[in-house]
Amino acid sequence: MTPPRGRTWGRRGQTPVIRVRGRSRRRTSVAALCCYKPGEKSRLIHRPRTHLLLKGARKSFSWKDYRDLLVRAHIQLDGPIVVVWDNLNTHLATELKRYEAEHDWLITVRLPPYAPDLNPVEAVWSLVRRAMANTAFDTPDDLDRTLRRELRRIQLRCHLIDGCLTATGLAINPPTPP
Repeated sequence: MTPPRGRTWGRRGQTPVIRVRGRSRRRTSVAALCCYKPGEKSRLIHRPRTHLLLKGARKSFSWKDYRDLLVRAHIQLDGPIVVVWDNLNTHLATELKRYEAEHDWLITVRLPPYAPDLNPVEAVWSLVRRAMANTAFDTPDDLDRTLRRELRRIQLRCHLIDGCLTATGLAINPPTPP
């Protein structure tokens, strides 16, 4: 049964199904860093990536993608960085750990397992999901455009990025001079 045009109801007891024209053979992943430095505006650095859904193709970020994001952050922030990683398996990759050990401008700290409430980036994803909720996208390009727009909106509002840190209950304590 197809609902009349403009209606959004489903038959009682059955989950409504929305049919989409054409099938997308791609997936979009996003990695992001919330950047905080005492006395400076907070920043959000993100990197969207499109993956083709081909047999045997990777469907998410690789350790090299995260390495490239760290290099980009290092260049943009123009100084050493401390990265607080969650326990995503890619963050724990041997190659990424080796890269971290080889570069003195990069210090890594690991969050305890199952602690998304301590990760400010989780609050960023919450803001993005809230802005995109209840939206049916016509095309994958439409989804990508909206995703990038929402991330850009957050980037331009450093108080939102500050709020993501505040939501964790953590604070940035600058080192005291000797």
